[in-house]
Amino acid sequence: MSYDVIVIGGSFAGQSAAMQLARARRKVLVVDGGKPRNRFAETSHGFLGQDGRTPAAIIGEASRQLAAYPTVTQIKGEAVLACRDNDRFSIGIADGRQMLAARVVLATGVRDELPDIAGIEERWGKTVLHCPYCHGYEVADRPLGVLARSPMSVHQAQLIPDWGPTFYFTQGRFEPDAEQAALLAARGVTIVRSPVVELRGNAPDLETVLLEDGTIVPLGALFVAPKTHIASPLAEQLGCAIDDGPTGPIVRVDSLQRTTVAGVFAAGDAAMPMANATLASAAGVMAGVAAHRSMFMPD
Repeated sequence: MSYDVIVIGGSFAGQSAAMQLARARRKVLVVDGGKPRNRFAETSHGFLGQDGRTPAAIIGEASRQLAAYPTVTQIKGEAVLACRDNDRFSIGIADGRQMLAARVVLATGVRDELPDIAGIEERWGKTVLHCPYCHGYEVADRPLGVLARSPMSVHQAQLIPDWGPTFYFTQGRFEPDAEQAALLAARGVTIVRSPVVELRGNAPDLETVLLEDGTIVPLGALFVAPKTHIASPLAEQLGCAIDDGPTGPIVRVDSLQRTTVAGVFAAGDAAMPMANATLASAAGVMAGVAAHRSMFMPD
């Protein structure tokens, strides 16, 4: 089958891209593996008009709306191979199907790598969180922690006191300098240097954390910036340049979401340093519009 554009990834960025192309009456295929990054969260917050809804409900409604456009096809499946085939792109699906398109939008997302600490995985998306703007309101007024994973964790620790009393766990590795320590002190943040070794409580709830020195610290939620990995190999297969982001690799794009490979666009968490539903959707809109314009407008 041949399409004008194949969008790989059916979450916020991918469906936003597909919607622009559908409204331009282009023949679009959306390929979705059904494993969005936000599937561990019970609700989505801070997304205008969607606050408090489940990510699955938002994605499901978007899929229903896309289905009303006759030029859109949506399939469940994992895109595993991508290459240029003369003047088009060939996309291989895990079940053996091959699809062709003039343009490709990569909205594949990222995979999170959590620290190797007992009790952390079963709380991910509930009381172990990455974004205070997405989830801080729901855990406000509890004792909160920031688990350092990089020097940037100090910045996160400065944010969290607006939601509750805050502990900054250096993990014995990311000690704030004198200026940072003064900023944390001004915000009322308690610096804890003994590493967290276990999260405790009736999961997914969090009640305390155990430190390496045996100390137990009461805690209602823990913020951590996970390491991230691009969830699909397609960008590399196509030859797109990859940059080092603050938490892991990201696909290099310009202001129009164009990658370094002509005809290939990227949007969402795999192509931006900051994870946010609204920003992912906005990037998808730009990718869809730019992919459409590229078919008849020169650079």
